[in-house]
Amino acid sequence: MRLDQTQSVLLMIDFQAGLLPVIEGGEAAIKEAEWLAGIANTLQVPVWLTEQYPERLGGTAPTLLAGLGEHEVWQKLHFSSAEEPAFKKALAALGRQQVVICGTEAHICVLQSALGLLEAGYDVFWLSEATASRRPEEARLARERACANGAVAVTADMVAYEWLYRCDTATFKDVHRRFLKPRAAQKVRLF
Repeated sequence: MRLDQTQSVLLMIDFQAGLLPVIEGGEAAIKEAEWLAGIANTLQVPVWLTEQYPERLGGTAPTLLAGLGEHEVWQKLHFSSAEEPAFKKALAALGRQQVVICGTEAHICVLQSALGLLEAGYDVFWLSEATASRRPEEARLARERACANGAVAVTADMVAYEWLYRCDTATFKDVHRRFLKPRAAQKVRLF
């Protein structure tokens, strides 16, 4: 099954300031999520964030919010965002069936949200390099469990190119210039 920009939502779970200092790979996960959010905004894919009990864990990390662009924030008390009545209702009203999910902690709120969305009939895509936990082993096991239950593991590049679908449009050229080309240049190492 291929991702479709008109059917997708990018859901970022609990990238919160009070939690990130103890997350292994948290900053790298935020960078990856922020990069994909820039493409999502360009393609008019909704970007939603959740915050778990922000009174205790703080709000979304300022480093993520600074470059995020258009987004919507949902506060929650359930570990699964899919259990929050307002979130559930708004997602159903949006009419999109594909949820690209990432965030922290992978083995708690991201996993429970993914499982809840799968149970509700959504197609869930686990954004692997933008999902982290305190211990990497827990993040790996969470991805495996989500995928064993129907989620699909993806990378940000996979998502971006599937959303773009073709290379002969003005939108592709814009996204390539602003996001894809600079990213490719960062990954090239000269010896």
